[in-house]
Amino acid sequence: MKKIIFGTAAILAFSAIFAFDWPQNEILSDSFYSYFGQLRGGTIGTSLVFSESKEVKAADDGRILAIISEHDEDELFESTLGNAAILAHKDALITVYANLDAENLPQLYELNEVKTGTSFGTTGTSSWQEGEGCLEFQVLDTKNRTYVNPRILMPRIGKELPLAIKNVTAVNKKGVSYDLGTVKTMPSGVYQLYLERQEIAMPYKTTVYVNGAVAENLSYDTLAEKNGKISVSGKKNYDVSVIYPDETRAFLGEVSFTKGKTSIMVIASDILGKEKQIVYTVETR
Repeated sequence: MKKIIFGTAAILAFSAIFAFDWPQNEILSDSFYSYFGQLRGGTIGTSLVFSESKEVKAADDGRILAIISEHDEDELFESTLGNAAILAHKDALITVYANLDAENLPQLYELNEVKTGTSFGTTGTSSWQEGEGCLEFQVLDTKNRTYVNPRILMPRIGKELPLAIKNVTAVNKKGVSYDLGTVKTMPSGVYQLYLERQEIAMPYKTTVYVNGAVAENLSYDTLAEKNGKISVSGKKNYDVSVIYPDETRAFLGEVSFTKGKTSIMVIASDILGKEKQIVYTVETR
């Protein structure tokens, strides 16, 4: 059974900061099962997955667009949301609360408008993460057609998992890889830089400087779909094949090295602004 309500939502500029409450209580910033922008199921994750089964509540006032049951027989929503509630908000945002317990659905069918803090019951074991009773929370900006990192809209509390910048490599267009921690000389040209991917923690933003100038800046505040693939925006739109070419590496940026002494600085920062940085110097010929 599915409840669907369609109508004309107000489309306003997306400029809210800390517009939402947390959809669960007692959340610490480092307690997520999966972060927005992480490698997940062969693509770039567009949601925030919490780590514990708790009561779920509306993060803001809104209007219910849909209540989805994992046992629906039609294919109007081809998704892996399991039992889910979808809300529309006045600022052109949509929030998705997935992996809800089926016992909560009957009471949700009766709702049209909800207020901040309205209970959606507890999480269940539906959707992609069967066996994992965790909330999957997603925010979409319908005006700009992007997925929004939920964490930029909610109060930032607690602490962050520590970031690490390890095993940074530069890969040229021929596929030759250079370990910047050990190499002393390398050819000039265009390179893609990678660092060793952490299993859970990931930077909110990465910046690469070459000889003091910003060469690339990636920020995981929004994700867009380009040519049918979720992409991160930098100098170009980078899909998962670039951002996560394998299970071990994460993309830092595309840079160009001219001949001579080259200084490369990599900065990774978490959502609270705490930075890690490392500097390499090589001779390019």
